[in-house]
Amino acid sequence: MAIRDWPDHERPRERLLAHGAKALSDAELLAVLLGSGLRGKDAVTLGRELVAASGSLGALLGHPEASPLPGLGPARKARLCAAVELARRALAEDLARGTPLTSPQDSAAYLKAQLQHLPHEVFACLYLDNRHRVLGFEELFRGTIDGASVHPREVVRACLRHNAAAVIFAHNHPSGVAEPSQADRSITLELRDALRLIGVRVLDHLVVGSGVPVSMAARGLI
Repeated sequence: MAIRDWPDHERPRERLLAHGAKALSDAELLAVLLGSGLRGKDAVTLGRELVAASGSLGALLGHPEASPLPGLGPARKARLCAAVELARRALAEDLARGTPLTSPQDSAAYLKAQLQHLPHEVFACLYLDNRHRVLGFEELFRGTIDGASVHPREVVRACLRHNAAAVIFAHNHPSGVAEPSQADRSITLELRDALRLIGVRVLDHLVVGSGVPVSMAARGLI
């Protein structure tokens, strides 16, 4: 049965408008974005199958443009890519307004949105003033899936250029495993010591993988 034949109170779009997006399941939200199902398959079922075939909703939305999954053609891929990018830009816009970061979750959500989808490793900096208001975000170094070379001298220059009083580092692990490596720990301490000489505090270093980013500050590694 097509969704248009469902009772109004069961249709995803009508439920979203009546009760808000949080009332919908992952599959139902995907159904609203996809717009229609396949022959003999409604959009909710298609959404459910796409999530299952990808392994998770995050995996599906991480690289929708590259997905070879049946039922996800160019038009549907474009809709998903647009939705993900809009969410990413909305987070960036909120931080760009200079609102102080009041919790580690604020920075973690933003940095995860910026870095999780990348197929290569990136080291980035979130620059803050002395009231922890965002001055800017910048990808400083890019590497292969095996790692990125981070140069302390360039990080110091970037902090001075932004007139930062504090900084939060972040890098992604394209493998999806967000466990800090020994190299991650070593470069973090090296950067902390270099920035201490110019009065810039290192608040955290977040490792972004497939789940919740790992805070090296929370682990006591800074």
